Amino acid sequence: MGLSAEQLVADLNAIAAIEPAMARAIDRAGFPPPRVRDRGYATLLRTIVGQQVSVAAAASIWNKLAAGLGDLNDPATIAALDVDALRPYGLSRQKAGYALSLAAEVSSGALNLSALPADDEEAIAALSRVKGIGRWSAEIYLLFAEGRGDIWPAGDLAVQIEIGRILGLADRPSEKATRLIAEPWRPHRGAAAIMAWHHYKVDMAVV
Repeated sequence: MGLSAEQLVADLNAIAAIEPAMARAIDRAGFPPPRVRDRGYATLLRTIVGQQVSVAAAASIWNKLAAGLGDLNDPATIAALDVDALRPYGLSRQKAGYALSLAAEVSSGALNLSALPADDEEAIAALSRVKGIGRWSAEIYLLFAEGRGDIWPAGDLAVQIEIGRILGLADRPSEKATRLIAEPWRPHRGAAAIMAWHHYKVDMAVV
């Protein structure tokens, strides 16, 4: 499960105590709601299905897969198939390959989602070994599904934009700069990322 509302408040208050700009952002936008996803294989499969398509398109593909194949919580459902068998459900050949890779890794036990390494970087590396799961996808999974409080997706464009705005920077910080900016916020950086997305939505709503 992701970070709870109570944990988000506590973590963001800890950051605000050392970063006045974050305190002002909280005053402006309020505390963000939790972002929670189920832990396990199906969440990662959804991540692959949703890559580079709209939310509506991803939901449509997912529903077609569920209707045609059955239990998508069981990796064996897809592991027994091949790329051509998945294509009619709306998956590109590349995504079908990614889905098969994930199903094979989990089915074989090579990737144990119930026992990922406790070290965040090691967990990111374990997830990123699956074709189609890059660093960003791994970070989002660890933050939203496992509730790891210090995950910091510095490569996320919205995080970069909004951290720059919150801090009053003239330009959007690079991934490297965004990572450095958040160093003093350890071990609460996950809450800062969720706050950045929340603040981004508020900014977009008033544009």
